[in-house]
Amino acid sequence: MKRRDWMQGTAALAAAGSMSAALWPALARAQGGDYPKPDATLRYVVPFPPGGLTDAMARQIGQQLGERWKLNVVIDNRPGGNGQIGADVVAKAPGDGYTLLAITLTHAANVTLFPKSPFNFQKDLRPVALLAGSPMLIVVPAASPIRDMKGLIAAARERKLNAGSSGSGTPPHLTLALFNSLNKSAIQHVPYKGGAPCMTDLIGGQLDVVFSNIPESIPHVKAGKLRALAIASKARYALLPEVPTTAEAGMPELQVENWTGIMAPAATPDTAVQKLGAEVLKILAQPGLDERMRQQGFVIDARGPDRFAPFLTEEIARWAQVIKAADIQPS
Repeated sequence: MKRRDWMQGTAALAAAGSMSAALWPALARAQGGDYPKPDATLRYVVPFPPGGLTDAMARQIGQQLGERWKLNVVIDNRPGGNGQIGADVVAKAPGDGYTLLAITLTHAANVTLFPKSPFNFQKDLRPVALLAGSPMLIVVPAASPIRDMKGLIAAARERKLNAGSSGSGTPPHLTLALFNSLNKSAIQHVPYKGGAPCMTDLIGGQLDVVFSNIPESIPHVKAGKLRALAIASKARYALLPEVPTTAEAGMPELQVENWTGIMAPAATPDTAVQKLGAEVLKILAQPGLDERMRQQGFVIDARGPDRFAPFLTEEIARWAQVIKAADIQPS
């Protein structure tokens, strides 16, 4: 090689190296390398009203993230549309790692319930972490002749029963639909605008059974106004140790948990998603948090983005089958 050519080549390499060095910070920022920035504001959208289970968990996680990362965390409640309004907000937000969405089993069902949604749940959002689950509790009035799950199955085949829920397409409704599918029964669904009025009518005897969210029914079970037949989880629930699981009661396929997790806009960098997921898992592993969450009706089920993603895909597919088989329509 001639000296002149060698010098030109060396200069080109040096220039390229300088350019790479100059571009590297921007590239690192694009990949989330400087994430999170102290004193930044993180918006955590909860697509349900304040005070519910999902809201309580989001506030717990948000507070911890703010303290650990020195962030300003704002819980933004955007209720409505079966959780779709808040999800739409996050799906269309910048993918910078500073906007999060609280989701539940409801959103997995919404993929099938709302095929013409203004956003694509699986393409416009990405999983960050699964936080916890709240198993469904099957309850009947205290005066009911139905004493256990076998009695419920027999009664459903012998006469017309009705079951209330907090609304069409909600976890209590989906659990009822799954029960009907597994038992070839036809318990009539009665939708309410929320869990509280549903519980009132169950206690009053206007309803035969409710496949309920634990926080809505457990106070009435402990007060002797309702009888718990089974809990739809793999293990018995610590606050109701005498209540058998659905598997113990002869229905192992009736396992339903109204879980909650975190998602972010699809454009959020991998580095930011992994950092968020890892930090959330650390928060959930804190001593004593599991018991505090259990008192609120949750059982910790901590999974980062790599484990949450397949779980979410399975839940969407599972409930799509139930919804289509029962021809469930959103209210």
